[in-house]
Formats: sequence, C-alpha cells, structure tokens
Amino acid sequence: MKVDPGTLDWKDAYKLLIGSVLPRPIAFVSTVDRDGHCNLAPFSFFTGICANPMMVCFAPMIRGTDGKKKDTLSNIEATKQFVINIVGEKIAAKMNDCAIEYPPEVDEFVQTGLTKIPCEFVKPPRVKECDVHLECTLHEIVTFGDHPGAGSLVIGRVVYLHVLDELFENGKINSEKLRPIGRMAGQTYTRAVSDTFELERKKQPGK
Repeated sequence: MKVDPGTLDWKDAYKLLIGSVLPRPIAFVSTVDRDGHCNLAPFSFFTGICANPMMVCFAPMIRGTDGKKKDTLSNIEATKQFVINIVGEKIAAKMNDCAIEYPPEVDEFVQTGLTKIPCEFVKPPRVKECDVHLECTLHEIVTFGDHPGAGSLVIGRVVYLHVLDELFENGKINSEKLRPIGRMAGQTYTRAVSDTFELERKKQPGK
C-alpha cells in the first residue's frame, strides 16, 4: 500500500500517523492564563531535543471539534511558561480525564482531584501525584497552520527539574519505579517498562 498524505482527509492522515509513531511518551502539561486560571492537559506528541541546553518539545494540534487552538497553547503564548509532568501508571485515569475539552476557566486540577504544588521558577503549578516535573520557559513556537489537523511545535527550555527522591539513583531515574506509560493508537496505552530488552551500542571496528 502506498499513500500520499496530501490526498487524505486530516482525520485519516492522523490515524496513519499515530499508528506509525509509537509508543509515544505523554507530556502532562500544566499552565496558567494571564488571570491565573490553571489548565492541565496531556499531549502524546512529545520528546526531548538536547541536553545542553536542556530542551524539550511537544505539539498541540488545533482542536478538531471547533477549529480553535487548545487552552494550553494559548496560555503558553500569553505567559511563556509551562510544566511538563511525567505520567506514571498510577495517575493514568486522571490524566485521561484531563483530555476532556473543558471551557478555559475550568481548572482540571479541581475536576480530577489532582494536587497543585508550587514550582521554583515558573508560575504554573506542578502535579504532586507525578514523580518527575520539568519546569520550562518558552523558547519558540513553530506553527503549521490554523485549521483542523494542523498544529504547533512548542519548544521549551528546562530551567528546573523535580525528581522524587526514591526514584533518583546514581544520577539516574529508575524507570521501573517511575512506571511511565505511553500512548498507542486509538484509546490504547502501554506500560513502558513491563517488557524491555537491551542492545549494546557498538563502535565502528578499529576505533
């Protein structure tokens, strides 16, 4: 089968994309608007970029229901700050509840019973029930259209990290204790560390 994505309806192209790029880690992003209203939403187009400076990115799409940008993106455009809370299996259900399209003034922390705790350098709160938090300031937003199916790439600089003490071992995060989850296609998720294997990265012969 050969497919030209330019010939597809965006919903059909989206299905092929999320069925190919997987599993995807989840950025559970907390933001505030100019008036201090909190927002909390998950995004599965998310990855790290580099370590020095420490940069991450995620990609909120234009809402397919009404063609508007998501509250998370609007808040970041206004305040230039956000927090990425790493999702462990223990809060999977509440994370999923935050994907509901509430009005901008509705606080997802309140709706789901998740707990706000303050950050060191940015105004948005972090999620206490998450074990790793990345405080970020906005570096750049790259926009790829303003219609359903389009989206933006939000690039952030990590200015502070929080890691639960019991997860931090010899300068590393114990992923088995973190128990992160990933997004598959449709409504399917995966446990990231339940079935892992190792491959040694080899060097070029003679070097």
